[in-house]
Amino acid sequence: MSRTRARTTLRTTALAGTAVLTAALTACSGGGSGSSTGDAGGDGKAKPETRISVNLTGKAAKPGEPVRVTLADGRLTQVTVTDSKGATLEGRVSADGRSWTSVRNAAPGTGYTVEARDAGGGSAKADFATAAPEKVNKLTLAPGKNTTVGIAQPLSIVFDHPVKDKAAVEKALKVTTSNGTEGSWGWMQDWSGKDRVDWRPKEYWKSGTKVTLDARLNGVDSGPDGGWFVRDYTTNFTVGRNQVVKVDLDGHRLKLLRDGQVVKDVPMSAGTPGGEKASWRGRTVLMSKEGTINMRSETVGLGDAYDKMVDYSMRLTWSGMYAHAAPWNAKYMGSANRSSGCIGMTDGNARWVYEQVQVGDPFEIEGDDAKGTQALNNGYGEWNLSWSDWQAKSALR
Repeated sequence: MSRTRARTTLRTTALAGTAVLTAALTACSGGGSGSSTGDAGGDGKAKPETRISVNLTGKAAKPGEPVRVTLADGRLTQVTVTDSKGATLEGRVSADGRSWTSVRNAAPGTGYTVEARDAGGGSAKADFATAAPEKVNKLTLAPGKNTTVGIAQPLSIVFDHPVKDKAAVEKALKVTTSNGTEGSWGWMQDWSGKDRVDWRPKEYWKSGTKVTLDARLNGVDSGPDGGWFVRDYTTNFTVGRNQVVKVDLDGHRLKLLRDGQVVKDVPMSAGTPGGEKASWRGRTVLMSKEGTINMRSETVGLGDAYDKMVDYSMRLTWSGMYAHAAPWNAKYMGSANRSSGCIGMTDGNARWVYEQVQVGDPFEIEGDDAKGTQALNNGYGEWNLSWSDWQAKSALR
């Protein structure tokens, strides 16, 4: 049994002898209940006993279940469940007024105080705490909060530990858009080997769309070896300019289109065809603008072919495919693909593209001079799947 504290609320009325109700609230498992004896009313008759029970008890209650408060007689008017950090669990009183159930589950390793009032003016409190989690699961969100991104940017969540109960986790993820954009979650294994779930719209975002993710995961169990989530997460972003970068591997050209119109068309040289140095084709997404970085061939399995400081670097895949400045390859730009897999431009053209593009802009790469289509988890490859194939990756389908 958990500790209980019964209180009596006095009501002043014009009628002498009006009964005062004391509701003794107890937290008992297995349908147990607390009771109180009502005081005598003006007619000398005692009011019925009031019995209220809470399904979670003690200092090590099972987490991951909703809190349920039940009243034996009468009607509940208000129930408040507050955790040790001051946050409240939302809940609903049943149609008959006899019970209240929290919308969300009790989180692990958390103390709670239950306060209830009934229609007769009685009130009481009870405390309980849930057992601490053996393992805690955390996550990384992209894009970051309050960012502006391109029209192809998905919401992406990478988890620290395995997620076995994918359906339970996905149910806790709520995406809200300013214009009712249709979209779906899809599960995969990230390039890092961790579990990952992305949300992409059916088509590219409309410019100006505002997007919010409310990951209400506190109290959700991710399953064996994964652990519990012990907090909620949020992020929000705005979709920026309507831009698409089109790369023609066979024609050796890169075009930036804005609102469907070509803004700039520049020569480029992509990966050498016929082997591992070839570029990937497909619809990929600009992951990051990294500026000047050191590129070394051994990090992508190409031996000691190069070790260079490279300017205006724009990452397209986890496997190391970039668009960037490549002045050492200038003689091939517009005529042949002779790079080690990246899309190279002159310093001036690369700088211009770098300044114009947004993280989240789609790069639509076409042509036969490729080693295949970018993999789903090699960056953001979901745009290479049909809408129905992407929907099939949801755990709720």
